[in-house]
Amino acid sequence: MVSETPSGPKVYTVSQLTAAIQGLLEEHFDFVWVEGEISNFRSPVSGHYYMVIKDDAARIRAVMFRLQARYLKFVPEDGMKVIAQGRVSIYAPRGEYQIILDYLEPLGVGALALAFEQVKQKLAQQGLFDSDIKKPLPFLPKKVAVITSPTGAAVKDFLKIIQRRFANIEILVVPVRVQGDQACREIVAALDLVNREINADVIVLTRGGGSLEDLWPFNQEELAYAIRSSRIPVVSAVGHEIDLTISDLAADVRAPTPSAAAELLVAEKETLLRRLDQDTTRAVSAVFSSIKRRRKELNRLKNRIQDPKRRIINLSLHLDEFHARLIRLTEQVLREKQARLTSEMRALRIYSPANRIRSKREHLDFQTESLVQAMEGRLREIGMKRSFLEKRIVDLSPLSILKRGYSLTLKMPEKEIVRSASGMASGDQVEVLLGEGELGCRVETVKG
Repeated sequence: MVSETPSGPKVYTVSQLTAAIQGLLEEHFDFVWVEGEISNFRSPVSGHYYMVIKDDAARIRAVMFRLQARYLKFVPEDGMKVIAQGRVSIYAPRGEYQIILDYLEPLGVGALALAFEQVKQKLAQQGLFDSDIKKPLPFLPKKVAVITSPTGAAVKDFLKIIQRRFANIEILVVPVRVQGDQACREIVAALDLVNREINADVIVLTRGGGSLEDLWPFNQEELAYAIRSSRIPVVSAVGHEIDLTISDLAADVRAPTPSAAAELLVAEKETLLRRLDQDTTRAVSAVFSSIKRRRKELNRLKNRIQDPKRRIINLSLHLDEFHARLIRLTEQVLREKQARLTSEMRALRIYSPANRIRSKREHLDFQTESLVQAMEGRLREIGMKRSFLEKRIVDLSPLSILKRGYSLTLKMPEKEIVRSASGMASGDQVEVLLGEGELGCRVETVKG
């Protein structure tokens, strides 16, 4: 509701003001063209495209709903320069104005060209163009399935070349549309049909030249997947030599034109016949040459063959000679063995254990006798030395000296030997040892 007072301004609610602004914007900016750079692009599961279109000084939100987005040939990306067409509107819950897009095209390059590069880059990253997964073509296919428009110039050129080069090859044309929105779907279905129901050796996918838009059915990633899924080798001959399509990159072999595809598939019949004649001539020449060599070898072997009787006689002579040599060698070996046996027996007698035991026993007896004599002599020597030492001990004994008239004086009570009078004093007790007996004395006087 709009509040009005007799003396005050008109007061809007937020919804009323937003609706009024939206009406003004949509009335004055029904359809506008905007140029700028995409940022903050996102595509949720709903299929809508949300983005911001900006320049150096300003930015505006934009949305393209799924119904319009599905007609785009490319996928928008951040940083992409675009020109957009749509109508200005206001998103009431946030109070923000935005552009609802109906059309979007990249600047500097066409939408189809950009879409082609995006699809090519995507499939290349998946490995669909790798050369190591491409199937080789058969040398001379018997049946060729051509997927194309039956009324186009491409199939006529293809059939003309095949008829001229090798008319025996069976050609089966699978009619499809090669231009328009339904063309890609029909081509994919035709590939599946040929793989399932037609025992073809090669599939040729072809059409004449045209603009990028005309050739667009051959730039779909669905077709690339179908080509790589084919168990039959696929040749792509789409457009002119300067044209390049996704089907060309995904196919096992790319031919620049439909005519080139026909020339690539089959060799000229005359060329094959001429090559066959050349191979036949070489084979016959090789056979005759081999027969000639064999005949020469046979004659050489024939000349080497001798009379069997002469051969037997020669062998008998050799046998007698070998027999005599064997007898001589046997006798010589026996003589050598006998001499060696005699030598071994002589050595065995010399080194007999009984002889060695007897010799060792004699040596042991001799050693025993020598040991006994040495021990007896040593004992006599020790006895004489002991007697001498006993005599010396007796002669040097203090008792022997005392027996010759000497005496030994001991100071009492220490029993120390008195060697000097200076160490004694009058009244000291001493003990005098004699040769026979002892005397207990007391010192009366000390002299010296």
